[in-house]
Amino acid sequence: MAPSAITILEQTPIAPKTQPQDQEDPDTSATQKTNPTKSALELISQGQSLPGIPTHPSYAAHRQWMLSKMALAFRVFARKGYTEGMSGHISVRDPENPHTFWTNPLSKHFGLLKASDMILVDYDGKAIGGNMSLPANAAGFLIHSAVHKARPDVAAACHTHSPYGKAWSAFGRPLEMLNQDVTYFYGDAQAVYKDFNGVVFTEAEGERLAAALGLNGKGMILRNHGLLTVGSTVDEACYLYTLMERSCQVQLLAEAAAANGVPKMYVPDEAARFTFESASDPEALYWEAQPDMEWEAEMCGGRHAE
Repeated sequence: MAPSAITILEQTPIAPKTQPQDQEDPDTSATQKTNPTKSALELISQGQSLPGIPTHPSYAAHRQWMLSKMALAFRVFARKGYTEGMSGHISVRDPENPHTFWTNPLSKHFGLLKASDMILVDYDGKAIGGNMSLPANAAGFLIHSAVHKARPDVAAACHTHSPYGKAWSAFGRPLEMLNQDVTYFYGDAQAVYKDFNGVVFTEAEGERLAAALGLNGKGMILRNHGLLTVGSTVDEACYLYTLMERSCQVQLLAEAAAANGVPKMYVPDEAARFTFESASDPEALYWEAQPDMEWEAEMCGGRHAE
C-alpha cells in the first residue's frame, strides 16, 4: 500500500515561449519525475492505495468471478451502443485450463448475457463446457484462439463492430496522441491490421491478425472492420475497448476540425511516454473498468452473476 504522504513531482523550468500562450511548445514542456518504486495504483491514489487485482482461493471461485465480470463487460458494451446484429465477442482464458477459453453464444444480446450463458471452447473449436445450447461465433473463435495462442500473457480479448471504431478503421491509420487518455496506447501498445479479406473464416487470417497485434499490443485497429483489445483481465480489456472506441470518436472530431483549417496540437512524445508508463498497467486498467461495471451490476440487480 502507498504511504499517506503526498508525492511531490519535480519539474524542470519551462523555457520562455515565443508562440501564443494557449499553445504548448513540445520542445520546452516540463517533464515529470516520479518515485520509480511506486506502482501505477500508488501514483494515482492520494493517500491509501486502491488494492490490487483480487485473488481467489480456488479455480472454481476464480472462474465464477471471471465469468461474472465477462457478463458485466458485455452489458457495458450494450449500454454504450456496440451491438451490431450477431457480431462481436469477448473471450476469457480459463484459469485452470489455459488452452481453453470462454466466449459468448451466438445471437444473444450483449445486454442480456449472464455468467451461465458463456461457452467453454478448446483450441480446436469444440465446445467442451458451459452453456452448449447455442453455438459460438465461428469468426470470433478464429480471431480469439489465434490471439490466445500467440499471447500467453493475454487472459481476455474484446472485439465488436462499434461505430466510431468502424469509421476510423476506414483510414487504416493508428490513433494519434491527441490527448492524455489515448496515450494509454502509446508506442507499440497500439497496432493496425492493414489488410481486409472479408469475414474471418480461415485459421491463417486469424493468425495474421494475431501477428499484427504484436507482443506488446493492447489495442488494434482492423482496417474496414473495427477494434480489438486485450488484457490480463476481462476488466482491463473491456476498459481499453471503451477507451479506444472513444478515442476513435475524438480522432474523427479532430480530423473534421483540422479539415477546416484548425491545426492539431499533439501530446509531446516524452509526455506521452511518461503517461503510458505511469498509468497503463494491468492493475490501474483493471480499476479503470470498475465504475462502469459497478453501475451495470447495480442496474441489473446482480442478474449478471447467475
